[in-house]
Amino acid sequence: MDFTIQKAVEMGVHSIQPISSQRSIVKLSGERADKRREHWQNVAISACEQSGRAYVPSVAAPLSLPQWLASADEFALKLTLDPMAQPSLAQLTAPTGNICLLIGPEGGLSEAEIRLAHDHGYQGVRLGPRILRTETAALATIAAMQALWGDLAS
Repeated sequence: MDFTIQKAVEMGVHSIQPISSQRSIVKLSGERADKRREHWQNVAISACEQSGRAYVPSVAAPLSLPQWLASADEFALKLTLDPMAQPSLAQLTAPTGNICLLIGPEGGLSEAEIRLAHDHGYQGVRLGPRILRTETAALATIAAMQALWGDLAS
């Protein structure tokens, strides 16, 4: 998670919400969750210092997937990685506002969780024919979105 947060911040994300899902291996709560969130926020601060970002993205306290979906902000585009989805990122129309990317744990989101995300307006997309590890999927997707729609050309 440290590596994913560090690189995501370097690539320009605005906020990070750790999610607990059915297949999550680590389940954080209470004081342990508070300490991890503080640690992850410090990782984000260090990544900003290294990459020259003036804005430090917030790292929120871990939530369960249903809690988060019920309270998530509005976004121009809501995506979740789904190896069974038909569209790829390159087939989507460029969004005109903020993007929310939902990525599951190792083993992916369950079918029920994917349906729940779809019920909350999330569109499934695939990255290609391979199933990637969570940390690879997050960074590959952010990099692809930056190349397609972001500020990498600036």
